[in-house]
Amino acid sequence: MMKKMFCAMVVLAALTGWSVGALAQAFPAKPLRIVVPFAAGGAIDIIVRASGQQLAKELGQAVIIDNRPGASGNIGADAVAKSAADGYTLLAGTSATHGANPALYAKLAYDARRDFVPVAHIAGVPNVLVVTPASGMRTVADLVKQARATPDKMSYGSAGSGTSLHLAGELFNSAAQVKLLHIPYKGAAPATTDLLGGQITMMFNTVPVALPLIRSGKLTPLAVTSPKRHFALPEVPTFAELGYPSVESETWVGLFAPAGTPREVVDKVAQALDRALREKSVVDLLRQQGAEPHFMDPNEFARYVDSEITRWGAIVRAAGIKLD
Repeated sequence: MMKKMFCAMVVLAALTGWSVGALAQAFPAKPLRIVVPFAAGGAIDIIVRASGQQLAKELGQAVIIDNRPGASGNIGADAVAKSAADGYTLLAGTSATHGANPALYAKLAYDARRDFVPVAHIAGVPNVLVVTPASGMRTVADLVKQARATPDKMSYGSAGSGTSLHLAGELFNSAAQVKLLHIPYKGAAPATTDLLGGQITMMFNTVPVALPLIRSGKLTPLAVTSPKRHFALPEVPTFAELGYPSVESETWVGLFAPAGTPREVVDKVAQALDRALREKSVVDLLRQQGAEPHFMDPNEFARYVDSEITRWGAIVRAAGIKLD
């Protein structure tokens, strides 16, 4: 219905001597909505809220964050795919919705490539393997030793099946030849709560979410999944340093618009986001959370997304993971 309304607006514009470009020039004339397909409090939510606040200033309109968790991001992604192609509803797409999910799910309600227009990449953060001090584990070697002694007894939580937190665990299972039980949650925040409460043994958490708990001593970091050590955790080794180079995983987030959104609108949002991510207050806030802003324009981001769908598809198929 909304897409039909927008098409009607375009037809009306043509009849009255306007053009789609003229409509785009008036954009934005009302608040924007960014759908975050994960629970509030997770890394994606933190990053989008921080950048969205400044984006609102750059565009001169409010930016509303709408959390729609579930199905590893698919529920929120599908909602945006079916929204009007006018730039007012955007998706905070991730390495799940536009990386692993196309291979994980035999039937998706949306097509990651066909149903969206990549707008801009915002940031990427590696994952960090964390345990509680009460676990007694201080190194990855400790964890591997215990896991091999008690196969299928140690569990790890994730922000949902198919997220980078889940796949990092699968990569580690394969590399270390252990059998950790995966427990999916609707977001990183509830998984972290259960980790602190002792309901799960460990988790591959994103650095922004884990960092405050690491700094307060409530969680112990064992290794990061980035190619090099993270600037916020310089004392924590990478998995590659520990002999597990294949355990490399990053949670990234970027904005997507429904397919058919005018290029002029896409460019306007992308340019505003570029300015927002250059703002010192935004950079400082993201770095305080352990995230590094990394802007990509629509063309560069489109190439990156295509490569991520290909890369994660190969990893998922090699691991034999399938979700309903």
